[in-house]
Amino acid sequence: MKAKSIKSKSGKDAADQTVKNIRRATRKLYSAEEKIRVVIEGLSRETSIAELCRREGIAQSMYYKWSKEFLEAGKQRLAGDAVRAATSE
Repeated sequence: MKAKSIKSKSGKDAADQTVKNIRRATRKLYSAEEKIRVVIEGLSRETSIAELCRREGIAQSMYYKWSKEFLEAGKQRLAGDAVRAATSE
């Protein structure tokens, strides 16, 4: 009896791994433009972040990661402009 449960458990692990592989292969890849659109829509606060993420099919943690990257890139760009202005004649 015990051997049977071990055998079915490894079969379940194999099935779980197959499902994970399929999900990885069929995962939607978002372009930079799509990410920017989603982040700007979230920043506009017309809808809740939860609703936006449900509609776009992404996890809220993914939205916040994109948002952080977007804001950091903008901050770096603005800092670069300030350095250029300070060093130009």
